[in-house]
Amino acid sequence: MTDAAPQALDASAVSERLDRLPFTRRHLKVLTGSGLGWALDAMDVGLISFIIAALAVQWQLEPGQTAWIASIGFIGMAIGATLGGLLADRFGRRQIFAVTLLIYGAATGASALVGGLAALLVLRFLVGLGLGAELPVASTYVSEFAPARIRGRLIVILEAFWAVGWTAAALIGFFVIPTSADGWRWAFALGAIPAAYALIVRWGLPESARWLARRGRHAEADAVVRAFEQSAGVTPAPSTATPTADTAAAAPSARERLAGLWTREFRRRTAALWLVWFCVNFSYYGAFIWIPSILVAQGYDLVRSFGFTLVITLAQLPGYVVAAWLIEVWGRRLTLSVFLAGSALSAIAFGTASAEGVVIAAGMALSFFNLGAWGALYAVTPEMYPTSLRATGSGWAAGVGRLASIIAPLLVPVMLVAGGAPLLFVVFAVFFAVAAAAAWGLADRRGRALDDR
Repeated sequence: MTDAAPQALDASAVSERLDRLPFTRRHLKVLTGSGLGWALDAMDVGLISFIIAALAVQWQLEPGQTAWIASIGFIGMAIGATLGGLLADRFGRRQIFAVTLLIYGAATGASALVGGLAALLVLRFLVGLGLGAELPVASTYVSEFAPARIRGRLIVILEAFWAVGWTAAALIGFFVIPTSADGWRWAFALGAIPAAYALIVRWGLPESARWLARRGRHAEADAVVRAFEQSAGVTPAPSTATPTADTAAAAPSARERLAGLWTREFRRRTAALWLVWFCVNFSYYGAFIWIPSILVAQGYDLVRSFGFTLVITLAQLPGYVVAAWLIEVWGRRLTLSVFLAGSALSAIAFGTASAEGVVIAAGMALSFFNLGAWGALYAVTPEMYPTSLRATGSGWAAGVGRLASIIAPLLVPVMLVAGGAPLLFVVFAVFFAVAAAAAWGLADRRGRALDDR
């Protein structure tokens, strides 16, 4: 028997044992521990949209300068996402998750001390570097602990923590930033919380048992799974699983993992996934980073604009709740496609709205559908690839998406000049519609083992 055979059996056994578990307190710890990091990420991204609106007035910035404050962070996110996935497949999910939290938390806190645009841009790049790496790693990490029958639902719940963080950002934007000339500095200081939380993540959460088994660390993997089984009151049973091509293979290099995304087996999934990520990022970040500034430009004062944004943000949570339910009823592709189609219609309604009530209602619909779509997208992404490629595939999909998030904030001022909010949001609607169609190129793995091919 070769050295690879025991590893394959052990890895398959780990997968089978995890999938047969009920939801336990240890699952809840993994979910909430990762989710709090996710919420802190969202708080940082959300805060910059409010800070941009305040700094544009206080520093008398041109639209192109404010656009770069947003886009420079997304450049860092694009690089961070691609590197983070590769590093997580090499060094482990938990390790990279903690390091990324530390990087962007420290850089956000340092942003509170800047005195000019150049220093802020440098720090926003570092923030993006950490943030971009963290999100695909966190979704991969949770998916590798989740039982197959509820895996999609748990990832949508994880993504729902984004709404918690964005709501926290909206509250800070409404209650802190407008109160004084240094309000934006206090907002950045609050964003430094992830630096402390990184230590909790590093020592408080287990490493992915699937990753440990794939790396040949069978005793550690078994110990992690046994802790989950003990929490559920389940007695470990011998596995009858057969080796898979993924678990029987030696650990591939970074170059081999990247090439693996475009093999015949995965090329259609990868192309569809990258297109969905690109289109959703373009429309989401183009819209939500600029909504406070757009409302100010339409004549609403800063406080009123932030108040509208807070109400719009609250609609994200019900969007996640509905998506979390539907994703295990309708499946991944249909849920994702429907929510993206709803996002397209909502974008058109928001761009053409003039009355206050319609602006708020259309904005809430956009939040509801768009964030529900994000939940479904994060659920389906880790399921497209086996364990050896999972973080790499998720990270590169996110990285391609971040290219759109770099471009969109830079194009928003140009499109606003060319055709105002109606043209801008019609463009966003077109991108949502393309993403809705591309979603049908993805595999739907509802209820199946994570490494089923």
